[in-house]
Amino acid sequence: MGDPLELGYKLATIYVPFVIALCFHEYAHGWMALRKGDNTALQMGRLSMNPIVHMDMIGTVLLPIMAIFTNIPIFFGWAKPVPFNPRNLKNPKADTFWIALAGPLSNVLLAVLSAVVIFVLVRMPISIVAIQWQNAIAEILIKFISINLFLAVFNMIPLNPLDGGKVLARFLPVSWNYKLEQNEAMTGMILLALILTGALQFLAWPVTMAARALVFLATQGT
Repeated sequence: MGDPLELGYKLATIYVPFVIALCFHEYAHGWMALRKGDNTALQMGRLSMNPIVHMDMIGTVLLPIMAIFTNIPIFFGWAKPVPFNPRNLKNPKADTFWIALAGPLSNVLLAVLSAVVIFVLVRMPISIVAIQWQNAIAEILIKFISINLFLAVFNMIPLNPLDGGKVLARFLPVSWNYKLEQNEAMTGMILLALILTGALQFLAWPVTMAARALVFLATQGT
């Protein structure tokens, strides 16, 4: 299982940022739904950054922590989806598009803000003693950038139950969307199989390139 200090370090620098990213993602869905006229998330106490209200025991706790403790190459998880009621929306098809898109966009926002913090951090006059703290914070932020970009890219895969499926629905005929929604459980199982077999490793390339670009701009840009 590894050294306890190493495991604690991974939990602090990978798992905690991962949970924060998931919570912000779900909060963004609820926030956008509220702006579009639906207060379901608010009434259910889900319009919150409290990790407890968003945690799924398997997707938020067991799978990610198991991946860290066993050093398996697949690090993956999810939170409980924030519910919304389409009947409360003025324009259900268009508003659902924005509610779905809000999640991935929130993760992109967190990645960009992390890069801004790194930009400021590496340019601050700092004592030799504090350099270690500066480097540690920068390292966590760099991982946070990658985590958020991966969540954004993964969730934009155009399949239900991911956000990308609901984003795609904005541009498809109603009959097509109905069939896709009816088969959501099947596509969900297909997605899980692709994840567990490592078939989605191709997502690492755009995420890595985008993360490196942000970090380069933050550390080398002028």
